[in-house]
Amino acid sequence: MVFAFALTGCKSTPPAKPLDQLTPQEQAGHAAFATNCGMCHYDREDGSLHGPSLFGVYRNQYLPSGAPANDDRITHTIQYGRGNMPALGNRVSPDEIADILAYLKTL
Repeated sequence: MVFAFALTGCKSTPPAKPLDQLTPQEQAGHAAFATNCGMCHYDREDGSLHGPSLFGVYRNQYLPSGAPANDDRITHTIQYGRGNMPALGNRVSPDEIADILAYLKTL
């Protein structure tokens, strides 16, 4: 019995990729996230700020909204907003969005 429990263990979310191990694109995404997203979303911890935490966002099949957790849906949400989230399409370039997506995948 104890052996079976040891094999299943408890499920916890692994930590995010350490900041000092980010690629140049992921570093650019971290900076763009801090500038454009960090005032409303946590990235490296659970919990809600003004919007949901994005820690582990790509580790789930669905976003907190119920939409698929994929590049297309997250890009659309960044560009056009959703619910209380404002549209950032005029503030964030396509390259910055690609960098943010690369960074979110490290979380």
